[in-house]
Formats: sequence, C-alpha cells, structure tokens
Amino acid sequence: MEPDVSIETSSMIRVAVLPIGHVPPVLLRDHHAMLLRHQTIPLSAISSFYTEHQKSPFAHQPWDSGSLRFKFVLGGAPPSPWEDFQSNRKTLAVIGICHCPSSPDLGSVMDQFDIACRAYPAALVQRCFAFSPGDSQLEDGRKKGWNLMLFPPADRATQEFHLQTMMQDIAASLLMEFEKWVLKAEPAGTIVKTPLDSQATLNSEEVIKAKKRRLGRAQKTMGDYCMLAGSPVDANLHYSTALELARLTGDFFWYAGALEGSVCALLIDRMGQKDTAVEEEVRYRYSSVILHYKKSFIQENAQRVSPLTFELEATLKLARFLCRRELAKEVVELLTNAADGAKSLIDASDRLVLYVEIARLYGTLGYQRKAAFFSRQVAQLYSQQDNRLAAISAMQVLAMTTKAYRVQSKASVLEDSLSKKETGSGLAESGKMLHQSVVSLFESQWSTLQMVVLREILLSAVRAGDPLAAWGAAARLLRSYYPLITPAGQNGLASALSNSADRLPSGTRCADPALPFIRLYSFPLHPSQMDILKRNPAREDWWAGAANTGPFIYTPFSKGEPSNSSKQELIWIVGEPVQILVELANPCGFDLKVDSIYLSVPSGNFDAFPVAVNLPPNSSKVVTLSGIPTSVGPVTIPGCTVHCFGVITEHLFKDVDNLLLGATQGLVLSDPFRCCGSARLKNIAVPSISVVPPLPLLVSRVVGGDGAIILHEGEIRDIWISLANAGTVPVEQVHVSLSGKHQDSVLSIASETLKSALPLRPGAEVTIPVTLKAWRIVVADADTAAGRSASMHSKDGNSPTLLIHYAGTLPNTGDPSTDMSVVPPGRRLVVPLQICVLQGLSFVKARLLSMEIPAQVGYNLPKPVHTDYSLTEGAVGTPNKLDQLVKIDPFRGSWGLRFLELELSNPTDVVFEISVSVQLENTDHEQGLSVDQDATEYGYPKTRIDWDCSARVLIPLEHFKLPVLDDSFFVKDNQADGSASGRSTSFSERKTKAELNASIKNLISRIKVRWQSGRNSSGELNIKDAVQAALQTSVMDVLLPDPLTFGFRLPRSGPGPENIDSHEKSNDEVNSSASKGSVMAHEMTLMEVMVRNNTKELIKMSLNVVCRDVAGEDCVECAKATVLCSGVLGGITVEVPPLEEIRHSFSLYFLVPGEYTLIAAAMIEDATDILRARARTTSSDEPIFCRGPPYHVRVVGTA
Repeated sequence: MEPDVSIETSSMIRVAVLPIGHVPPVLLRDHHAMLLRHQTIPLSAISSFYTEHQKSPFAHQPWDSGSLRFKFVLGGAPPSPWEDFQSNRKTLAVIGICHCPSSPDLGSVMDQFDIACRAYPAALVQRCFAFSPGDSQLEDGRKKGWNLMLFPPADRATQEFHLQTMMQDIAASLLMEFEKWVLKAEPAGTIVKTPLDSQATLNSEEVIKAKKRRLGRAQKTMGDYCMLAGSPVDANLHYSTALELARLTGDFFWYAGALEGSVCALLIDRMGQKDTAVEEEVRYRYSSVILHYKKSFIQENAQRVSPLTFELEATLKLARFLCRRELAKEVVELLTNAADGAKSLIDASDRLVLYVEIARLYGTLGYQRKAAFFSRQVAQLYSQQDNRLAAISAMQVLAMTTKAYRVQSKASVLEDSLSKKETGSGLAESGKMLHQSVVSLFESQWSTLQMVVLREILLSAVRAGDPLAAWGAAARLLRSYYPLITPAGQNGLASALSNSADRLPSGTRCADPALPFIRLYSFPLHPSQMDILKRNPAREDWWAGAANTGPFIYTPFSKGEPSNSSKQELIWIVGEPVQILVELANPCGFDLKVDSIYLSVPSGNFDAFPVAVNLPPNSSKVVTLSGIPTSVGPVTIPGCTVHCFGVITEHLFKDVDNLLLGATQGLVLSDPFRCCGSARLKNIAVPSISVVPPLPLLVSRVVGGDGAIILHEGEIRDIWISLANAGTVPVEQVHVSLSGKHQDSVLSIASETLKSALPLRPGAEVTIPVTLKAWRIVVADADTAAGRSASMHSKDGNSPTLLIHYAGTLPNTGDPSTDMSVVPPGRRLVVPLQICVLQGLSFVKARLLSMEIPAQVGYNLPKPVHTDYSLTEGAVGTPNKLDQLVKIDPFRGSWGLRFLELELSNPTDVVFEISVSVQLENTDHEQGLSVDQDATEYGYPKTRIDWDCSARVLIPLEHFKLPVLDDSFFVKDNQADGSASGRSTSFSERKTKAELNASIKNLISRIKVRWQSGRNSSGELNIKDAVQAALQTSVMDVLLPDPLTFGFRLPRSGPGPENIDSHEKSNDEVNSSASKGSVMAHEMTLMEVMVRNNTKELIKMSLNVVCRDVAGEDCVECAKATVLCSGVLGGITVEVPPLEEIRHSFSLYFLVPGEYTLIAAAMIEDATDILRARARTTSSDEPIFCRGPPYHVRVVGTA
C-alpha cells in the first residue's frame, strides 16, 4: 500500500528527488519545498519546450486547460512490483539536488547521479540541479551535458523562476516520452504482468487466455499514460476498451484497475467540480471496483500475494472523496471495513500505512479520539521494529494523540493558543479551552487510558534516545496520576526523571512541570515601618484621607467611591526587598529535593532569590520567596521557576487553581494539598503590582531596647525613640500624630526636634524624646481584681501608637514636562509604644473627715497666713512651713477642720514613698476658682508604704475655702416675681451643677499625690474619681466659709505679759505669747468676743457666750457657779456689717483654777436666701443657728 492515496493519484507523475553528494539537510528541505510549488505544470506553459516528432496519440489533449501533475518523493522509493498494473507507481523522472560549495567536483557529482538513476530503470527523464556553482564550476558544467542544470547564485525570486523553467522543460520531455511509449505500444501491444499472475508453466488453455488478456491490459496501460499526459478524454477511451476486453476475458483485477482509471479521468475532465450526479457516479463505480478486487482473490496465492491491498486502497480513496461531516456515517462505515481488512494484510508496512490513512481521515472528520486510537495502532507497529528511527516515529505519532487524550504537553497547548491568536480567535475562548483541558486532564473515566498513553510515550522516548521527551512524559504521568500509582511506581517514575536529566545538558528547560505542586499562599503585608500612602501634594496635610491599606491601594474595607478594577493594586519600591508566601506539596511516597525555587517574573524588572527546599513524603510546606524590584513599571508573577529532577520548569499558579477548582467540583482524582494534610485555603488572586521609584524608609527603635516599657500605674517616664533613614532618598516632609487607645498617656512628643533635622539624608539618624504617663488599669470586678497578682498588666492593643507620616522630594512643579498626576507616594511609620502597665498603688477608699481643734485665748489673734512661699525657699518639712500649712486663718473660716483621707494599698513587690502637695494662690480672688499661674505648691512629709501594706494619707482642705460667702454657688437666675419659665429654671439648675462640678475639678487639680519607687521610678496617682466621690455631698462645706466667724481674745489693756508690744511680731513670738496667755484665778479678766460677717449683706443676730468647765457644764448660769461674769453674755442683739467684724467686751472672774472653754453662738434672724442655702434649710420661718469653735482658757492660781 502507498500512503496519501486518492482518486486523482492515478494522474500524478512520480518523480524521485535525490541528494547528490553532500547537501546540508536545511538546504535539501528548502530546495524540496521549492519543487513542491511546481506540482502542477499547465500544458500551455510547456508548448515552447514541446516538439511534435510525429502525430500525437493524444488526439484530445486539452492544451488550454490541461496540466501535468507531479508527485515529488524525497529520497525516492524502491520499485514496486505493481508498476505494470498502475503506471503512476513508476518513478518516471529523477531529479538530483547538488550543493556545489559542498561538492566542488562536478564530474564526481555526475557519476554519483548516474549511479543513483540506475535504481530507477523506468525513469524517462533525469536531471541534476546544481545550486550555487562557482565560476570554474560554471565553465566545467557546460561540458558535462544537458542533464546537469546549473543554478547560479541569485536571489530567491530568480532561482524560483529558473526552477520553474527547468520543470517546464522536464514536463515537456515527459510528455514527448509518453507519446513515444503509447505509439510504440498501440500497434503491437505490450506484455504486462502482476504478482497475481501464476509463475508456474502455463498450459495451452492458459496461454490462450493470457493472450486474450494482453490486449485489454495494454489498453488499460495506455489509458494510464494518457492520464499521466493530462488527456482524460483519450484515457477514458482506452479505459472503456480495456473494460470490455477484461470483462470478456474474466480479468477482474485489471477490470477493477481500468474502472478506477475511468473514475480518475471523469474527475480530471470535470476539473475537480463535484455535484450530486458526479458523486453518485463515483460512489457507484467504486463500489464496483471494490467488488471486482474481491472477485480477483485467488486462494492459492493468498499466502504469497493478495489483491486485498488494492481493495483497501480503493476503499480509502472512496472514503477520502466522500470525507465531509454531512457524509460522516458513510465514511465511518467505509473506514470500519478498511480497519477490519487490516487483519488479513500480510505485510506489516501495509498495515501501518492503512492505519495512518484511517487516522488521517478520522481526523479530517473531526473524530479526534478515533484518530488517536488508530494513531496508537501505528505507534505499536513502529514499536515492534527494533531500531531507533522506528522508536522516534512511534514517539512522534503518540505525541499527536496527546491532544485527543488530553495529556498533551504544555508546549503544544501554548502553540495552539498562539495559533488561535494569529487566526483571530478570542482570548477568552483560548483561556476557556485551557481551563477545560487542565480540568478534563483528570477525568476519572479516562485516567487509565491516559496513563497508558503517557507510559507508551515514555517508553518510546527512552528507546528513541530522547531524554527531554522522556522527562516530560514521566513528569506528566507523575504529576497527574500520582493517586493511581503505587509507591513503587512513583519511585520508578522519579528514577526515570533523574535518569533522563542525567542525559540532558545542565540548565535544560521543559514546559511540563513535575513536582511539587505550588500554590500562592499569601502576599504578606508590609511591616508597619513600610506602609505606603497616596500623596496629595495640593494639601499641607498630604496624608489626609489616605487610610492605611497595608501594601494594597484598595481593600474591600476601604471607604469612598468603589474602584473600577476588581483586582487589588500592590505597590513595590525599587531596591526594597519583597516577600511572597507559596505553599509546596509533595503527595508522593518519596523524599522530594527541590534544588531551587524562585519567583517567575517575565517582565524582567525583578531579581528573584532562589531557595532550596526538601519535602518529606506526603507533606506540604509554606516557603517564603523574596526578591528585589529593579526598575519602575508593572510586575507580573504568573508562577514560580523550579529546578527539580535536574530540569528547570515553570509552575503556574493558575494551573493549580484550576486543579483545586476541579477538586471542589469532584472532577479530579485528588487534592494534593489536602492529601498532605494542608488546610483548605481560599483562592488568592495575584494583585496588580506596580513598581515606583525609590522612597525614603524610616526605621525606628527605642533607645535602650525594643522590649515592652514596664510602668506602674501613674508612672511618668521619658523614653527616646531613634529614627534612621534606611532608604536611598532623603526625608523632606514629616508629621507626627497619635493613634490607638490611651493617647492621653503620651504627655509630650518632641516633634520639633524631628522637623529641625529635615531633610534627613540617607543613613542619618535623629532621636526624639517622648514623655509617657501610665494609665490606670480598669478592673470591672473588684473581687476578681483583689485576687489577682500584683503583676497584672494591661491587655494587648491598649498601648498608644505613634504615627509618623513622611515623604521624599516632590517633583519639580516649575518644570512643564513634569507630570504632577504621577506623584511618588508617601509612607507611614507605625511605632507601637508597647507599654506594659503594672498594678501600682491602689485606692482602698477615700472619705472626708471633720475635726475641731480648740484655740487658746491669747492677748492677740493669730496673724493671717499669706501663701507667698515658693518651693525653692526651703524644705517642705521645715517647722515654719509646716506651721503655715496646719494653721487656719480665723478671718477666712472657723476652726472646724476638714481632712480628705485616702487609704492606699500596695499590692506590689516594691516599696513606695508617697508625698502630698497642695497648690495655694499667692493672691486672694474674691470669686476666682481657677488655679493661679503664680500659685505656690507646698508639700507634706513623705509616707512610706511597704509591699503588701496599706497607709492612710490626710489632705487638709481648709486652704481651699473662699474668703467671701456670696451667691456664686447658688441659683443666679431666679426672678423675684416667680415669672421664670420652667426651661429657664432647668437651665439655671444645670448651670449651677456645672459650676459645682467645675469647683470640684478645680479643687482636685490643686492636690497632687505623687509616689516614688527606687531611684528612677516615679509617678502621680490619679485621685480624681476618689476625691470627687468623697466630696460630692460635702463640697459646699469644704469650699464655702461659714457665714459668721467667732473668736476670743484678751485685750491689750488687760493684765498679761509685757513683752507683747505690737501686732507685727513674728509668728514664733505670737505662738509663745499665746502659749503663755493664761489668766489668774480670783481676778477680774477682761475679754472680747469677735464676730466677723463673711457675707456681702448685713446680718442681724442674737449673740450668746457660754463658758464651760472640763465636764462640759455651764459654769456661769448653774446653781454652783465657779465663774462670775460682768457684762452681758446672752441675748445680745447686734448687727454685723458686710465683710466686717464687731467686738463685744465682758469680764470673767474665775473662782477655781483649771481648764475652761468659751463658746460663742448666734441666732440669725431674717436670714437671706444665701444663708438658708448655706445652712441647707428650706423653711423661710426657721431661724439659722451659728456656733463658733471652742476656745480654751487656762486659769492658774490657787483655789
């Protein structure tokens, strides 16, 4: 059988194309391709070369429309035993191809050509084409004869024109030879035989039968030469005669051959036009052809030769003629019959050609899997031959079946997609086909067959000595079907991969990846020191509105207008390392060593860093891949480049994504990552990555260590933060702000120090101090808090954070070529302060205490204390200052003292020293409640609190009384006529409450409770809540003075020490005289009671003075009086002007020495609203009673 046969094959002249001498393969293929362009030579083109020596036997030669057809066989073909039966099987012409530079001796070339032509005795024309001859060869060639055709060096068009002329000459020569043969054969006939003819001695009857058949066969042969000469009408006449003679002689085989020739003449005469009538005629005649070939079967010749090959060829010719989708059923039936006949073929090469043609026709119909099946049959026949060329052919044929079985190499997939792009197919369609091919690669119903195909390719590649093809087949087999392969088989494939790699040069690449499976795990966020922000150069606060998105410009959580792009945008900076996490999986039963793996970046502006990985059997591992962007522009990362099993391969992320998608849909055999115990990972899309020019990079560190800053509650400490520019661009703009919880714990930031260091050059460093104050730990459950250890610290995320927005140099706005729409982004440095707050001193309780301290009646009243001392005048604990802190000005209040008691507990393991200080005003303000800027701070002695102990601290509050009692703390907006609306009253009440709270806050702000632990740890307690709770109900008693102030003294004119000269003595002298201010018994002692009005209104009252003994009994009015009086002591009606005092004199005569107490009291009549509000009474008829503090009188002498 012959390949590529068709009905028109009978009209083709077979020409052998032979290389003469040494011809480079590339040039041989090129010259052969030039010949293929001249497979059809019109008869009208050869008229100038044609010479009619005698009358042509081709009476109906179509010179205007006819043509000669050539079939060029590169390398030639051995003579066929069926040349007499079908003349087109003869090699009627020989063309030699010679490359003159490689074969300088033309004589030797012609000798080789003559020897080559002897193998083709039927050749009627021989020509040797010599290309690119030299000058000497041109001269020598003219002497060698006309069979040598020289093609001087010229351009392509000239050589093709020259070749066309030579082919026309050959066509004319062949036509003249055909005429000679027909003229010679027609009168005498010719003897033609086939292998079917008996080789034994013929008897007389057989001889007569053979003579009768000779004429019919001669007519059939002449018809063949008419077809070769391009005269279908003449050929049809000869075929008709041959059919009649063959039918009469029962020569069925030659009858079928003549009938085939008539069909060819019919089609050539119709110039390839096909209509229904012609199609039916061809179908009918070829059915008869097939039938007569069957009739010619002779049983005794079955073991030697059989006409079955011609029957199958006729079937294939008819199938090729009818091969289109509309007639697919009929064509499939013909091909099925042909495939059944293959079992009876004797020669394996015939069977191979038959399977090749069946596969081609199935492929033409679009039945790819049937075509692949017969292609595998072809490969099996090749594999049965024990030679390397047959193994290569088997491998190539199997490679063509991979697309139908969907196990093709990725290289062929890419080639198909590129060809579709060139032909105009859409990208979406090609992407869809790629996805389908990847997913359908794992269709379970095809798994076994696909594995068999890949195994056959692997074995063929090994036999053919193609290590790269063997490596690719083993990689596809192992990667795609590892769940169906036993561990021993997996190890065998791994060995095949290694053995193939040993035969490959180092650095060989393959389009088919093997192991491991690689998927994109995540794009790690930039560290907090590398956040990138959009920059608005039109605003001073260029960072405003640029919320942190990590490295991403867009996140689903960002506010504002929706983005037009569904992809996230990622910004990388030139020269700064970046990282990407990928997960590797080895689902096989052997240790996998990955020599190197790195990111694949086809854009070329990224330097990737390779890493080596070892994966144990059935394991997965997350690997960090890094690199550095090298230039500005977009970056695409489709996958990774892997060097494993000695070959470099590309692993695309989308392939694994399709695989995992197929696993979720149940289309694939197994999920390699789930097999290795990895958790299911959400599909991560590769963002749109762009690289921007270099930016500054601030790196922060806390001087002294980057660990947590451990503070006790209320502790104040300075820390120093060092900022260094690790980038290659100076920092030009900077802004410092706070974020997070407990921002008030940052008391100060020296941002001006940072700004003064601008521009901060690359490598430069600046240190800024930050003052911190530890916040108070809030515990919801006091019982739970009591049981906690003393080392309780704040929860994560409670610490404040420094936000430093900084940027580099702006583009030159004065340059018109500068594109202001492309502004380098800025950055944000996040510096978490990492404050760990330990529990410090804890408040147990706070309460308000009242105390009365009796005063000694002396000759003079104590001098009022003016707070005009500063902290630098002496130690807080000096006696002078302590006296001032504990003494009470009688003109500003009574001697009734109030103290704020704070009970503190130390649950920690350190010792605290507590110091209380009070800020006092230097000048009196009638109604001012705010702390004056010139206020002086006084401190009390320190209190030590050991660990696990408690202590109480007393804070005197009398210093905070106002000098005047007025209506500033009461409702100011009440109208006398009561016409105020409810809304006005409510507003006044709210205002009063606000003023009261302001007063409490002012009072609290004047009191400072500080602690110190060790040498460097100090802080301030937050007493706001405790003091406010303690003073909430008694703030009026603390802040407001009594309406009346009472006092007693001994007048100067009375008896007493003589050393008391004036009121301007020092406090020490006053205290000394007061301590000596005793009176003598049995003497009349003159005394004065002073009543001071602390309000701005006149007060009418009834004054009473009582003298009591140590038992608290009235010693003047009782029956057993021990004190005699002179003057009025009760019911004294007096009026006290506003902010002034009155004096009332009386004399006492003490009969018994001892300790006595004088108490003054007054009943205020017609009290004003202010007095009633101060006394907390609501009745307008109820009198107000005021009592002064007790005054001690020491009486000395004898009874």
